[in-house]
Amino acid sequence: MILEVKTLIISFVISIILGCMIIPILKKLKVGQIERDDGPQSHLKKQGTPTMGGIIIIIAMIVVVTGIYIWLSINDNKEIANKILPILLLTIGFGLIGFIDDFKKLVLKNTKGLKPSYKMIGLLIISVTYVAYLVYGLKLGTETYIPIAKMYIDIPIYLYIPFAILVILGATNAVNLTDGIDGLSSSVCVIIITCLAIIGITLQVYEVSLFASIVIGCVLGFLMFNIHPAKVFMGDTGSLMLGGVISGLALYLKMPLLLLVIALVPVLETISVIIQVVYFKKTGNRFFKMAPLHHHFELSGWKENKVVVVFSIITLVLCIIGLKII
Repeated sequence: MILEVKTLIISFVISIILGCMIIPILKKLKVGQIERDDGPQSHLKKQGTPTMGGIIIIIAMIVVVTGIYIWLSINDNKEIANKILPILLLTIGFGLIGFIDDFKKLVLKNTKGLKPSYKMIGLLIISVTYVAYLVYGLKLGTETYIPIAKMYIDIPIYLYIPFAILVILGATNAVNLTDGIDGLSSSVCVIIITCLAIIGITLQVYEVSLFASIVIGCVLGFLMFNIHPAKVFMGDTGSLMLGGVISGLALYLKMPLLLLVIALVPVLETISVIIQVVYFKKTGNRFFKMAPLHHHFELSGWKENKVVVVFSIITLVLCIIGLKII
């Protein structure tokens, strides 16, 4: 527990330092946010705000994980050190795909960004590799915890692998959709990852608790620049990466089903988009004023800060419930 706290603080400081260094560079490169004309009018003033800031989180994570790896190796904890690296690689992989998408949109001025098919193929390759590592590399098996029932069930391998891949793809896209208001995705994800860190400490899965602590510190440091009014946005670089972290840790802990509770906010954001699309195709009208869900509340008169606070409190309560039902 003491090591996790120290790691979190170090990650927080490094993330802030990197933010002070990288944000001016992004401004100089004119890597600015492109706002939708049909979106909330209050967002138009954000046009040009530096984005792709997820690289701040990723670089900070790489620096701290490298340091922790060396420290653990010196102190005869090579096993835990080696287990942290694949989780980092999963995180970097998703962040890289988001970075390519952001780079094409914001630097190369290709408004379409990375082709959806290419993006999905990239996410799929990383997901399959990570799931194969968990099942065959670490030999964690296919046991999956059922919340409330408080029991594990063995899922047949031919069902578990596609299920686990679906969890990762679903989580990355859900967090990506949640990223639309200053500080929203950062705040919600920090709370969810904190919950997973607590579970890791409780179950003595220290590679999870350590890595989660690093991510928490890095995201909190980034949040210092991302709270309203945001000085930088994380872009797909950050949102896809955080989705990968949440799903990757949940699968490592054998608790992907718990995400239906603790990550309900991103789940509802996704469902709101699906409902909006289906309803519009069938009726020609919109079910919500705008999707994802956070924009509906904005257009209903809520200020950005109110949306962030309410969604974060809901996530916090759900995480407490999640800890109670495991």
